[in-house]
Amino acid sequence: MHEIRKLDNPQTAEPLFTGWQETLIYSCLQGVMGEIYAVAADNPGTVRPRSAMAMLGDFCFLTGEPDAKLVSYKPEGCDRDFMIMVPQDSSQKESWAEIIRQIYGEKVRQVTRYAIKKEENIWDMAALRKAVGELPDGYVLREIDEEIYHRCMEAEWSRDLVAQYRDYEQYRDWGGGVVILHGQEIVSGASSYSSYRGGIEVEIDTREDHRRKGLAYICGAGLILKCVSRGLYPSWDAQNLWSVALAEKLGYHFDHAYTAFEIWGY
Repeated sequence: MHEIRKLDNPQTAEPLFTGWQETLIYSCLQGVMGEIYAVAADNPGTVRPRSAMAMLGDFCFLTGEPDAKLVSYKPEGCDRDFMIMVPQDSSQKESWAEIIRQIYGEKVRQVTRYAIKKEENIWDMAALRKAVGELPDGYVLREIDEEIYHRCMEAEWSRDLVAQYRDYEQYRDWGGGVVILHGQEIVSGASSYSSYRGGIEVEIDTREDHRRKGLAYICGAGLILKCVSRGLYPSWDAQNLWSVALAEKLGYHFDHAYTAFEIWGY
């Protein structure tokens, strides 16, 4: 029987993820955030696992030999009821996909997500600085300090701006972000969903009643400026075409679409 285990040394699984440009995987492999779970090698004397999954926040990335036990495995203490599973784009992708469909049935929904190119020095810094100076009347841009961090955690729509970090200290040391206030209320934000050595994964959201005012663009510009000043790369992965358009407006370039599986009732 194949054993599923959390890797104390995540880099053991690094060869399985070779070529996969996904910063959440970097975070897991580097031991910064997230975890790697693996199926033990068939040969007990072999160090390298035969299959693995990188788990961070709502995401689970699957690689290696397709394995039903790994797909169905829910780590002890995981209280999430929603997960996004992404099989590696390889010859085994359809086999992983079929296993996901078989195990989760009506709980799973196949979706298309959009990868954005990871390019250095692509931003028009003057345009970004101009954007943060053009807030509508009544709105204020503010960095996420300890007070704002805890306030973001209080509302469901803003939790993902900071929620993947174990506490404010880890967020302060590894991540960062900005919010827009309307009066005393947080109404939009751009922040690090996760962090790895050298960069972050961007998370942007705006409260529903303040959308279509350009706030996400202003927050995104503020976050990019903050990252560049700290020598961090702000990586972007788009959930939908609206996110692709916002990324391109900020200076990024589209790379490719890929398949993911949203699981409700994970």
